[in-house]
Amino acid sequence: MSLTLKQLVSDWERMTVDLSRKKMKAPFFVVNPKSFLFGKPLMDLAHYADQLAKEHRIDILFTAPLTELAIIAQECPNLIVTSQHMDNIVPGDSMGRVLPESLKQIGVQAVVVNHADKPIPFSILASTIQRAKEVGLLTIACADSISEGQAMALLGPDIVLAEPTELIGRDQMSDRVYVTSTIEKIKEINPAILVEQGAGIRSEKDVAELLQLGADGVGVTSGIVKAENPKEMMKRMIQAVALHQKERK
Repeated sequence: MSLTLKQLVSDWERMTVDLSRKKMKAPFFVVNPKSFLFGKPLMDLAHYADQLAKEHRIDILFTAPLTELAIIAQECPNLIVTSQHMDNIVPGDSMGRVLPESLKQIGVQAVVVNHADKPIPFSILASTIQRAKEVGLLTIACADSISEGQAMALLGPDIVLAEPTELIGRDQMSDRVYVTSTIEKIKEINPAILVEQGAGIRSEKDVAELLQLGADGVGVTSGIVKAENPKEMMKRMIQAVALHQKERK
């Protein structure tokens, strides 16, 4: 079957974008301050995370409110700066939505989609993930249940974040059956997808346990921002990831 010039150009552009996308490696760590922090406190935490990423040579994704992303990307070159949301729009007459090209232009490298606080209808998720890929953004698709994790895997994101909604912000971590089952079922559909575990993580011991159970990465919000010393807690958690990486080699 012959290809038109337009199709050939489109395929070339897609391959060029794919080559520009960040290549994730496990184990990784996600710092997700949500909207708890902004301004100087957020930047202080980001700068320290940037220092730890360089020191330990691990991938650290750092999310932030949209208005903070540009300065973090500018000042923290060792972080994978991550948007907390993105829409499936193209440049045009849309208003009040998040344009993928705008994120890419300011240095954002990844985006979270379908978080419990910002769910996306499944019918729109596929095009949202595709739009992210088109501009060269990594995608982290959130899933509540094992079956939802499997459904997300069919859409081909780079990472599936498995966390039961009812445990988000709580002091209880996902049980072992949930952790191992989500990893197994998602990998059965697409072994290339990285599986992140979140919800209820409060210490470096929790981080180490999840990685030992097979998680490719771990994401934390409350366990860091609500800790007595957020920077120290983040450091200990990242050190647990670095230790796991060293032991795997």
